[in-house]
Amino acid sequence: MLRPDTRYARSGRVSVAYQVVGEGAIDLVLVPGFVSHVEVAWEEPRLARFLTRLASFSRLIVFDKRGTGMSDPVASPPSMDERMKDIGAVMDAAGSARAAIFGISEGGTLSLLFGQAHPERTRAIVLYGSWSRRLVGPDYPYGPTAEQLEGVVTGMERAWASGEWWDGGQSSAFDDERHRTWWARYLRMAASPAMAQNVIRMNMRLDIRDMLSKINVPTLILHRVGDSWIDVGHARYLAEHIPNATYVELPGSEHRPWLGDVDAIADEIEIFLTGQKSRPRRRTNIGVDALSRRETEVALLAARGETAQAIAGQLYTSKRTVETHLVSIYGKLGISGKTELVRRAAELGIC
Repeated sequence: MLRPDTRYARSGRVSVAYQVVGEGAIDLVLVPGFVSHVEVAWEEPRLARFLTRLASFSRLIVFDKRGTGMSDPVASPPSMDERMKDIGAVMDAAGSARAAIFGISEGGTLSLLFGQAHPERTRAIVLYGSWSRRLVGPDYPYGPTAEQLEGVVTGMERAWASGEWWDGGQSSAFDDERHRTWWARYLRMAASPAMAQNVIRMNMRLDIRDMLSKINVPTLILHRVGDSWIDVGHARYLAEHIPNATYVELPGSEHRPWLGDVDAIADEIEIFLTGQKSRPRRRTNIGVDALSRRETEVALLAARGETAQAIAGQLYTSKRTVETHLVSIYGKLGISGKTELVRRAAELGIC
């Protein structure tokens, strides 16, 4: 299987890691939040499903910003100009002359800058959980003060150790022990605590409100109304100041898009970019949607604790065929074997 190959684009002296997933007619470049890791992302089934859903209607291009993930390390957080050059370099390496740019959180701010600077390469902009100014100000009532955000940032190292810190320590119904363990690994692999803290501190200084009126490409703004990390007021401000923007508020409070209703986000993006929704148009190669009809039958029985021999008897096939199906199932679901299948059946959608 199964997971996409990681490649490298050259941006000046820096190598930027990227992947291409799907074969849709529209190129969609995903600009991640403050840190990312293109390979560890696929270890979390819900994030893998989110990416696969996007790739069902697009040619999805994902990458790690310089200084994070599998891209070259750097001594200090890169400037926005350097990051914009990296987007262009990844598009060039992936053979994409023009793409929709999908920015998550701080990636949305970068997407707006790229779209304004390079409209000839930007088919559309999609923002999720994003902002044009991070901090509250005299004429901007959204966001924390610099002191409040600094207080949150100083506690971030707990996330790198255990995954328990997120959103200032607020709990989430989706952040169970298994997800926190993966989340901590993802963060550790994505960046050092100091790099992540410095990225957020750099974001404190950003204010791109004066260029919002200059955005002249189609723009979709998505935001969960209860987002407790980035207040919905940021999105409403964007919608009021970007000409002809499409604005959609979604239910929920989790900032990370792969937690909660993934399809609500992906459906809006698909409709905006293609004019229709057809979930999914083609069979994916990972996740529960990748299973064939017979693999689904085998997975259901295995998740109930049936042995390969018992499954073979019920499906009127050979034990060897069942074992072959199981190997394929474990690969497509990104799990280690039957024990994990039984334990995580409901979460994986095998029910």
